[in-house]
Amino acid sequence: MRSWLSAVVAASVLAIGVVAAPGAASAENVEPAAGTAAAGGGQPSVTRGPCRYTATPDDPAARPVPLPPDPRRTPSRGTIDVSLWTNYGRIPMTLDRSLAPCTVQSHVHLTLFGFYNRTICHRLTAYPTLSVLQCGDPSGTGEGGPGYRYRDELPTNLPPAPTDPTGERKVYKRGTLAMANAGPDTNGSQFFLVYKDSALRPNYTIFGTVSPEGMAVLDRIAADGIAPTPDDPAPVDGAPAEGVRIGLATILF
Repeated sequence: MRSWLSAVVAASVLAIGVVAAPGAASAENVEPAAGTAAAGGGQPSVTRGPCRYTATPDDPAARPVPLPPDPRRTPSRGTIDVSLWTNYGRIPMTLDRSLAPCTVQSHVHLTLFGFYNRTICHRLTAYPTLSVLQCGDPSGTGEGGPGYRYRDELPTNLPPAPTDPTGERKVYKRGTLAMANAGPDTNGSQFFLVYKDSALRPNYTIFGTVSPEGMAVLDRIAADGIAPTPDDPAPVDGAPAEGVRIGLATILF
C-alpha cells in the first residue's frame, strides 16, 4: 500500500528472521484481530493498549519487525532525540510525545529494530506549496511499510495556509517532521521532513521537528534537485537527484 502526501498545487490534485530486542511486543499485549487470516494460516494481531497497532497481512512488512509495545499508559510527555546518519550528513530530529505519543512510540520501536538502517529517502518534492523529503520505506519504492498500521494523531492548531482562500489547508512549517499515509488511520513507517513551509490539509500526524543542523542538510539535498526522467527533464516530484541514503538511525535516550 503506497504512502503518500496529497496536496493541491496550482488547481491540480497531486497524489503523492526477527531478532528480539528490548521493548518488543510480547504475547501479553497482542490479541487476534477480527477479519482476515494472516499468511501461513495464522491470525493477524492487534496490540491491546490504546494505540492498537494492527498487523496488515495483506500489506506485509518491507523488513521483518514485530508489533510495537503498547502499554496501557502510553507515555505522552517528554522528548526523544534521534538522528538519521545520511550520505549528506547527520539529520538530528526531536520527537515530541505530547504531539503524538503512539507515533513516537512506533518510530522509536522501528529505530531500535534497525528498520530505517540502510534505506533511502525515495521522494523529494519542490512544488510551491509542497516541499518535503520522504523516507522510511526499506523497499525504496514508496510502497513499503512495517507490516502494521495505527491511528492518526492529527494536529488541531496549525495556522491557515495563506495560499488557500478556503482555509482547508494549513501550514506545515519548515522543520516539521510528520507521517506520510495512504488515507485515514494508515500510519506505518514512512515519514516526511518539511524543508519549506508547505500547505496541506491537516491529515498528516506531526510528531517532531528537525534541528537547524538537520535543516542545513535538507537544504543541500533540496538544492541538488530531483532526478530527471525521460518524460520530464525538470520534475518537481520524484527521487532525489543524487540519492539520499540513511546508513544508520540512532536514538539518544
